Amino acid sequence: MPLPQDERIVALANDLLAVFHTLFGPHPGFRPAHAKGLMLSGTFKPAPGATALTKAPHITRASTPVTVRFSNSTGLPSIPDNAPEANPRGLAIRFNLAEHVHTDIVSHSTDGFPTRDGAQFLEFLRAALASGPDVPSPKPIEQFLGSHPAALRFVQTPKPFPSSLSRDTYFGVTAFRFINAQGESKHARYRIVPESGNDYLSEDAVAKLGADYHYEELGSRVKKGPIRFKVLVQVAAPGDVTDDATVHWPEDRKIVELGTLELTSVLEDSLVQQKHIIFDPIPRVDGIEPSADPLLELRAAIYLLSGRERRAAKA
Repeated sequence: MPLPQDERIVALANDLLAVFHTLFGPHPGFRPAHAKGLMLSGTFKPAPGATALTKAPHITRASTPVTVRFSNSTGLPSIPDNAPEANPRGLAIRFNLAEHVHTDIVSHSTDGFPTRDGAQFLEFLRAALASGPDVPSPKPIEQFLGSHPAALRFVQTPKPFPSSLSRDTYFGVTAFRFINAQGESKHARYRIVPESGNDYLSEDAVAKLGADYHYEELGSRVKKGPIRFKVLVQVAAPGDVTDDATVHWPEDRKIVELGTLELTSVLEDSLVQQKHIIFDPIPRVDGIEPSADPLLELRAAIYLLSGRERRAAKA
């Protein structure tokens, strides 16, 4: 996972990391965003017919071992699970193809992203940072949201609390180009859907949750039986925008099932593994290629830089 050649991307990634550290404080050994999490292991089995979309190795094999990480938003490692800022939740999936060979999916529980590119995202975060409770209106964040309708739409999108992180749906931020063995290609976005369906809590129920409810619940649930998700993709139609994460495709677009994710245990050394693993938003695997979305290279750079920080932190 090399850093991008473009020095501007690396500089922007470092600027974003600095803002995250200012917003949430330095927490050595933890991610600057989605700091609180839990890792599980299991297996991915492809769906019949998925090879019509892609020749990726985890689609052509009978099964592939996986490592996944559920997470809360913010860079606060001890954020209570019932805090509004804990949403959207994250789900990162690593398909372990061979020793030191893998491909990843990075998703979160709100469909979309607040900005078109990294420069706008930096402006968004700086506006939030400059909008403390003592700052008079219109605050910088209010001005930013007033002039960026996509960011306002993302902020206003309902972010309900799931009864379990295994009962929420997770969405890939960016589109990818999927290529099959015949060389045919289509753009699509990931959707990770719980086999047991979505289930959300009332405000009263959320208020009664313990600070670590969701992760304790996950641990208890997986001991009783496997947690299953369907890995789906929404396929773009000709003319759909594929390089802008703020643009949603109509719901009538075709949904293709890639396979089933079956999670069977919590990693005993979850905290150690979370510090070490660096998920990659770019697939880097035959059969799935990045789109032209400008967020991809930037997110990969941020993940790598923050991962190096995390690994270098003293235990």
